[in-house]
Amino acid sequence: MKILIADDHALFRDGLSNQIEQIATDSIIFQAGNFSQAFKIIEEEQNLDLVILDLDMPDMEWVEGITEIKKKSAETRFIILSASEDPKTIKKTLEMGVSGYIPKRMETKILKGALQLILNGGSYFPPSIFDPQNNLHAKNKTLTVRQAEVLGFIAQGLSNKQIAYKMSVSEATVKLHVNALLRSVGATNRTQAVIIAQKIGLI
Repeated sequence: MKILIADDHALFRDGLSNQIEQIATDSIIFQAGNFSQAFKIIEEEQNLDLVILDLDMPDMEWVEGITEIKKKSAETRFIILSASEDPKTIKKTLEMGVSGYIPKRMETKILKGALQLILNGGSYFPPSIFDPQNNLHAKNKTLTVRQAEVLGFIAQGLSNKQIAYKMSVSEATVKLHVNALLRSVGATNRTQAVIIAQKIGLI
C-alpha cells in the first residue's frame, strides 16, 4: 500500500509513519510538508492508495488544497488528520469526499483503531458529527453475544464474507446480525456503529 502523509510538522509525520508501519508492514510511505509538495508526489506516483493530510498547512487554504488533490488523483482515498474538531469543518470535508477524519488529540489506542479501520478500507469520523441522540439511545442498549462478536469483527475491518467464515455461519446470517447491531446502537451504517460503540465503551 502506497500512502502519502502531508503535514507541516516533520516529527508528527515521522510518528504517524511509525504507527502505520506497525499496522501495515508492507506499506510504502511518502511525506510532504505542504500542499505543493503533496501535489508533486501525487503527480509523480500516480497510483497512491491513500493520502493523509492536515488541514492547516502554510502554502494554501485547505479547501483549495483538497479540491486540487481530487483533481490530480480522483480515485485515491484521502483522510484528514487535524487539530480542528469544528463540526462545520468536518462536515465540509465529508461533502468534499474524504474517507475519514481523525482528530489529532485522539488517544493512541483509538487512533490505532481508526487507522486500522481506514487501512482496511473502512472510514472513521468523530462521534460528535453524528446525532447525539444516537449515543444516548445506544447507552441504554445491550448487545447480544453474537452482536458483540460481529461488532468486534467489523471494528477489525472484516467483510461480511470474512465474518461469516470466522463465525462458521452464512453471509445472510451475518447480515441479520449486522442489521440488528445497527438498530441496537442507533447507527445507520457499519462505520458509524463502530464510532458510537467506541464512544460509549462497547469496544
